[in-house]
Amino acid sequence: MKFGKISRRRFLLYSLLASPGLAWADADWIEPQWVRVRKLRLGAEKPARRLVQFSDLHHKGDRPLLESVVRKINALSPEAVCFTGDLVERREFLPEALEVLAKIKSPMYGVPGNHDYWSGADFRKIGTCFAATGGAWLLDRQVTTADGKVHISGATCVRGRPVAFAPVPGGKSVLLMHYPLFAGGLAGEKYDLILAGHSHGGQVRVPFYGALMLPYWVGKYDLGLFQVPAGTLYVNPGIGWIGTPLRFNCRPEITVFDI
Repeated sequence: MKFGKISRRRFLLYSLLASPGLAWADADWIEPQWVRVRKLRLGAEKPARRLVQFSDLHHKGDRPLLESVVRKINALSPEAVCFTGDLVERREFLPEALEVLAKIKSPMYGVPGNHDYWSGADFRKIGTCFAATGGAWLLDRQVTTADGKVHISGATCVRGRPVAFAPVPGGKSVLLMHYPLFAGGLAGEKYDLILAGHSHGGQVRVPFYGALMLPYWVGKYDLGLFQVPAGTLYVNPGIGWIGTPLRFNCRPEITVFDI
């Protein structure tokens, strides 16, 4: 019997699955800190803009991890940085998180996630930090980048659905939201790119099966690219974690979009 070649990553994955001890070590010690940079080119035209997405920091005081995320983002030199919610786990971690995020060298735009509300994070301070980069904290509003080429909308979904934004002619149209499920129900609007988080990709993904558990308001949009009636949706697996700091077959991610 002839077998095809197996990739190095798949070989490592199968090896880990064959050994519960190795799998646990990967999930507990390696993957939570092993941030990947995923690059995606969207559209047939020559890319004119570079956007970077990061999500679900759930910052709990791990400053070295957050600083490494900021360094990676700055090295990509994007025109805009998009954050899709859950900045901190508890509000006492907000000053440190904002101190580090203030070092991002591109305009940073973002929306809150459920943990930002639950933690009682000061949205005014977050807004000041984002504005200082040239970006904005978008609570159900729409802005246009300084060059007039990208229209970025931010939906909080606090009423159980996203607000409707009037289309802006010319340039690229991007929607930021925390909950992926609502992207599938957008009616009438059209976006070049919709960015969401919240799912964490499930944090633990079994090969050939997928996520073992997902939070509410995710639905089938658990991780990666999807086509929805309103456009192209990307669901980012996030940087941080909920509960036990485990990730398996689901590395934290910074996503680059050349559009």
